[in-house]
Amino acid sequence: MNPNIPIETEVKLRISSTRELAPRLAALGFQLEIPAQSERSVLWDRGTELLSQGCALRVRTYGGGAWITWKGPKVKDPLLKIRPEIETRIASAEAMTGILRALGYTPVLTMEKTRALLRREDLVACLDETPFGCYLELEGEPDAILKAMASLGLGPELAELRSYPTLFLEHGCASRNIPPPSHDEPAG
Repeated sequence: MNPNIPIETEVKLRISSTRELAPRLAALGFQLEIPAQSERSVLWDRGTELLSQGCALRVRTYGGGAWITWKGPKVKDPLLKIRPEIETRIASAEAMTGILRALGYTPVLTMEKTRALLRREDLVACLDETPFGCYLELEGEPDAILKAMASLGLGPELAELRSYPTLFLEHGCASRNIPPPSHDEPAG
């Protein structure tokens, strides 16, 4: 891996309810940064150029802002999702859409969910509600993630190793603009 590219480390856990977990996160020092609201993520590719490398290019709109994110190939880990990631806020998702189209990219997958974002010094927590269930994502250093999981009473058996794109596709909840990939795990 390139040492100049930031590494994202996170875990996605299946939970029964976001409402039940929010006060438990607050008790651990998490502060609500963005209340629950709609998030829209669009993955872009040129054919399957990025997907075939295990990468993703995403434009996300959420909380009154927009971001573009490149995600590199995943590092194998039995619990955590570890991969290079570069993300930056953009002034306009519509303008970025025009730029991506001009560069030959097309939208290949669109996903929508409800997300609340909480933060404390060492971790970011996202409470996600999707058409197929609720999830908690914890992002930060591996030790901090594991300690928060233990403090919340959430074991590794709750880890969801499939990506959101895979889950959205498996449940028929995503808009797809290309034929299915030749391998079974979209990169997003």
